[in-house]
Amino acid sequence: MEPHRDYLSRLADIDAKVERARVDPEVVLGRAAGLLAGRTGCRVDEAHAHLLRLAAERGDDPGETAADVLEALEDCTPQKPDRLGSLTETALRPRPPAGRRSSPGSFPSSGPAAPSGVPSVVSGWADIVQQVLDAVPGRHIVLMPVRDRNGRIEDYTFAAASPSVVDLSGRRGTQIVGRRVSETYPTLVNGPIWEAWGESIADGLSREVGPVPYASPAERAPVDVTLTVRVRPVGLGLLNSWVRHDEEDRLAERIAQTEQLGNLGWGEWDLLTGKIVWSEGLYRIYERDPAEGPLPSEESDALTVPEDIPLRQQAVEIFGRGETVDVSYRIRVGDRIKHIRTIVDAVRDTDGRPVKVYGIVQDVTARETSRVRLAEVEQQLREHQRSLAAEHRLTVQLQQIVLPIPAAPFDLPGLRAAVRYLPAETASRVGGDWYHAAAADDGSVVLAVGDVAGHGLQAAAVMAQLRHALAALSVTTTSDPAALLTHLNQLLYAGRSAADLMPLTATAVVARYDPPTGTLVWAQAGHPAPLRARAGVTTELDRPEGALLGAFPEVRYGTAAATVVPGDLLLFYTDGLIEHRDRTLEEGLAPVLVTLNRLSGERNQQPLAELLAQLRHANPDDDACILAVRPLPVASDPGGDDG
Repeated sequence: MEPHRDYLSRLADIDAKVERARVDPEVVLGRAAGLLAGRTGCRVDEAHAHLLRLAAERGDDPGETAADVLEALEDCTPQKPDRLGSLTETALRPRPPAGRRSSPGSFPSSGPAAPSGVPSVVSGWADIVQQVLDAVPGRHIVLMPVRDRNGRIEDYTFAAASPSVVDLSGRRGTQIVGRRVSETYPTLVNGPIWEAWGESIADGLSREVGPVPYASPAERAPVDVTLTVRVRPVGLGLLNSWVRHDEEDRLAERIAQTEQLGNLGWGEWDLLTGKIVWSEGLYRIYERDPAEGPLPSEESDALTVPEDIPLRQQAVEIFGRGETVDVSYRIRVGDRIKHIRTIVDAVRDTDGRPVKVYGIVQDVTARETSRVRLAEVEQQLREHQRSLAAEHRLTVQLQQIVLPIPAAPFDLPGLRAAVRYLPAETASRVGGDWYHAAAADDGSVVLAVGDVAGHGLQAAAVMAQLRHALAALSVTTTSDPAALLTHLNQLLYAGRSAADLMPLTATAVVARYDPPTGTLVWAQAGHPAPLRARAGVTTELDRPEGALLGAFPEVRYGTAAATVVPGDLLLFYTDGLIEHRDRTLEEGLAPVLVTLNRLSGERNQQPLAELLAQLRHANPDDDACILAVRPLPVASDPGGDDG
């Protein structure tokens, strides 16, 4: 009685650990709803609501219902989308109503059965269960109750069995399907396992029986063994799993599990008797039917890829020196190439001659394939990095050619201007930010900043195209900001091609300053408005309407006007100055406003130089271009201060 008590105590400890590790019911409910939605093609919220309704109908906790559904669905192969109700009915056996005894597989009387031994009304269900057992590891059988004409259970029929099932009489799973338990295992009738089956059918609950002794009446059966049987109602029948507690079976099971987990197999060759033995894992590696027996040595050698024959020859030489062989080579099995690693040694007599050769073979195809693919990816990555580095160098050179940045403030009619370009900290993020500040043919001054979407060589090329087009148009055609943006939009849109999945767009702000009147007329295309600082107060200029450049074939750009007087500071900028993924635009703009307020209120002699020196872009992953201007007094000496 003491070993049994110790066994139950250990089981209790395991159950307690499992309970402590149990996942939160809400998490289980979410997982079950997601899996159910994927299997049925419905929305996750619909599956979630269905599980809650199902739990209420069963009078069960939603978490437990979800756990049952999750376990059942994860053990089944995915099927075509079906109704929620039909799928969960298949996965779960509903609890019987109170006061009513219902059971899996309510069959007719024990009259003639289908040829397979399973009543024809459930043969389709049994076929599905058999497919599931064929795909999952472990040893399981599914039983169907057989009832007499009064509805009482008089026997059970084997409806499905795992391929790995070998009973104590040596029969495999396919040999017992369709048989009755009373005929196949008469010693089970009316025993504790038999009683557990009836109780599980009556109340729909799972049970565990054992350890219990079992003795087979068959002459070829081994000695009596001890079994633990787990019984679980499922669908129309009972799912049974069991554990043999004899040491030999546990050792064999452990070896089989090790082989399966490690893609291993072992073999022995008795040189005295000539007998060769292969494990199940070795048959699996060579994809050979165990009924055919081990491969003869000649056939095994012939599977080696010709290029790897020298490796095997070297291994034979090492074995001849009495050393352990560890060699990896390739074999051709069917139409596939497999990479295998073989470790071979021998039991030798006193003279060092081998008496028995034994070895372990491991299928390392997946590892070798991954290694080769990883090497290919690494090579592609190196080539990609070299390509990116070359593109970056070309982009920087192009940017420096088409966008020269003045080192100091410079004068224009009625204005003093200064420019600063803040490059991205990441080399691959060189972008398409640009500026323009030049006198037009009519005596006005055209000011502009812009930003091409994206980064790299293409963005830099489009930047050059827009900047040069604006410079040419403002001299030869018009200085009107709205008209200039219209021309730039047509230019960028016309450059699109049907192959472009994501055509390039750009933002820009263009302004015309009239020196005699101090009037600034400006337009924008999806760009931040300029900032005007006056006597310590900074405001955004009122924004006219205007869409992105290159987004639409025809766009109407509005204009707005503002007055700029000596002492004012005017700031044009691109979004890299204020935008950051972790901050709002207001948070990004705040330090810029503080700097402008202070410099415009101090009456600094070099406000432009001070302003550009103190501004920092908010986004290190994006470029920023800043154009700052201030009106000059009418009597200002062009050669005066530098800011």
